[in-house]
Amino acid sequence: MSTIYLVRHGQAGTRDAYDSLSELGKRQARLLGEHFVSQGIHFAAVCCGELSRQRQTAEQIRTAYSDAGAFFPSIEIDRGWNEFNLEQVSRELAPLLCGQDADFRREYEEMLEQVQITHGAHEARVHRKWLPCDTKIVEAWVHGRFPYSGETWNQFCERVLACRSRINHRQRRENILVVTSATPIAIWTGISLQISDERVMRLAGALFNASYTILRLRQEELRLFTFNAASHLSGIGVRTHR
Repeated sequence: MSTIYLVRHGQAGTRDAYDSLSELGKRQARLLGEHFVSQGIHFAAVCCGELSRQRQTAEQIRTAYSDAGAFFPSIEIDRGWNEFNLEQVSRELAPLLCGQDADFRREYEEMLEQVQITHGAHEARVHRKWLPCDTKIVEAWVHGRFPYSGETWNQFCERVLACRSRINHRQRRENILVVTSATPIAIWTGISLQISDERVMRLAGALFNASYTILRLRQEELRLFTFNAASHLSGIGVRTHR
């Protein structure tokens, strides 16, 4: 039985430059690494998705181990852990929703206006809050309401869950660190709890940046032991969702 530590990346950038860690995101990831070191947690393998925010989070954790003189395995890149492409989903589906839903169109246009007004200010609310128009876009993608040229929800779930076979090839009774994003963590957690797609997305929305979830994997069976742990993120403003 392998113990899997699923880590969500630290706080990312703004809506128009999301795939990189903010300064707070780097600090969150470093705090997580220091927490693992302080708890005497050692990893036999480390992997992460290929997205910049995922790789940067893994590097911050690695640095914490290095500074403490502790062993940390080389980081393996596995695109199976990538988040779904929200930018592409929004680009293709938002215009279609605008044509059908007047409330959505108003909310979406207000969001775009706020993005322009803030000029990339990291602390601006529009960059740090999941808005109703975001939810409508993702729900339309999950339910396949419109034609879409990219990865479907079912294909995305299959890709993320296929990572189990690669982890199962490893030795038993190992700690394995995976740095990924909110939705892949929610999918794995949902499988362990046998819950539906709608509730999986609720799990994703609850995850803190740089939190960790612990599951144990035996062959194809997943068991949940810890969800969304964030005790290492203390102080005002350190815990974030976006």
